[in-house]
Amino acid sequence: MLDAFSRTGILIGAEGLQKLKNSRVAVFGAGGVGGFTIEGLVRSGVGAIDVIDNDKVCLTNINRQIFATRKTLGKYKVTAAAERIAEINPDCKVTPHRMFFLPDTADKINFSDYDYVVDAIDTVSGKIAIIEKSKAANVPVISCMGTGNKLNPAAFEVADIADTSVCPLAKVMRRELKRRNISGVKVVYSKEEPVRVFCDGARRAVPASCSFVPSVAGLIIAGEVIRHLTGN
Repeated sequence: MLDAFSRTGILIGAEGLQKLKNSRVAVFGAGGVGGFTIEGLVRSGVGAIDVIDNDKVCLTNINRQIFATRKTLGKYKVTAAAERIAEINPDCKVTPHRMFFLPDTADKINFSDYDYVVDAIDTVSGKIAIIEKSKAANVPVISCMGTGNKLNPAAFEVADIADTSVCPLAKVMRRELKRRNISGVKVVYSKEEPVRVFCDGARRAVPASCSFVPSVAGLIIAGEVIRHLTGN
């Protein structure tokens, strides 16, 4: 009998679908990258998703964030995410955590509850804390490096953090993780040099993004999670 996940089942089989249904994934960050990761996970049949974010949807999110529409402006992103997930798969259990994840709030999340953890936030200290907590709980984790000020979605690679280059965020993360003797961290990163945009007399490059770069990174992450959970 056909259902919402029949086409996925053709690829991964009934056993694979059941593994996804029984899995719980935490996604830290529901913005340009994290939003599309969540979209990929729920459309694949993951049975439980925790969304951790403290931001509200604003007008400047519309150009790149899947939860950002005219109807969701002003809503917390975890709320917008939960509503969209329910529209796609009402059987998916959503646990929203409206919080800004940092080392001093890390203990509010029980990492041992998850089968996989996704880091799609921007703060270096928060990213490190996610990786540390995941490693301590022996839960697989994937971390997204910089996607801002880039225009080539084909430049993304999946690699160990130790093998990354070019990306400024990856450089900082390599250094900080090495200081903590943490290794074996899977990341999605791009070797594309960030575009340096200056406007309104700014001395520093202005943060910029587009619809087709963070979305690709998010879906790559979703694919890595799905393949791991199903053993493919």
